[in-house]
Amino acid sequence: MNLPAGATDLGGWGDLAFFQQDWLQIQAKLAADPRQTLPAAPQRFAALSLTPLAKTRVVILGQDPYPTPGHANGLAFSTQADVAPLPRSLSNIFKELKSDIGGHPVNGDLENWARQGVLLLNTALSVPAGEANGHKDLGWAQLVQQVLTRSSRSPTAYVFWGKQAQRLEKYVHPGDHLILRSAHPSPLSAHRGFFGSGPFSAINNWLVARGCRPIDWTR
Repeated sequence: MNLPAGATDLGGWGDLAFFQQDWLQIQAKLAADPRQTLPAAPQRFAALSLTPLAKTRVVILGQDPYPTPGHANGLAFSTQADVAPLPRSLSNIFKELKSDIGGHPVNGDLENWARQGVLLLNTALSVPAGEANGHKDLGWAQLVQQVLTRSSRSPTAYVFWGKQAQRLEKYVHPGDHLILRSAHPSPLSAHRGFFGSGPFSAINNWLVARGCRPIDWTR
């Protein structure tokens, strides 16, 4: 397998067909793109590395990395720890966390969620600096589809915020899953059903009912 640059461990996801059939083409396109690509190559597959397949209990889909240099860290909705103010979608996620469970992390780095089994996966794993959605047609879709199909071999909680994410639900195989859908936390849509949806407590209630350890969403 041709490991992505900077990736020494893909957390058990490395045998997905994507890495044999699609990654080399994407890699070539990224190399030929004169624009700065975010996040840096060593962080690009952080979601898979930090949340191994065997430990994945929750999947939250984002869109693409933050296009502002210094913000993205390879995890959907997450930022580098020193980013302030927070991106608006993440700020709304933290507001819902506070309302839902009474607290939220001290900064925008969500690595601790990832290490607890929350796969924070963007539907595109790269973005040109300053150009949101600039790599949405680069070929990342195959990876996301395969991750959803593979993860759904076991009971998993899936969070689909917004129509773009909800279109991918068809790649989840039927099973004893928790499927949560609501509006996206973007300022344009958060008031249309994201606020008050209580996804974090719903996930923990589902996990506890299955005899599993809940997620500590506050760290």
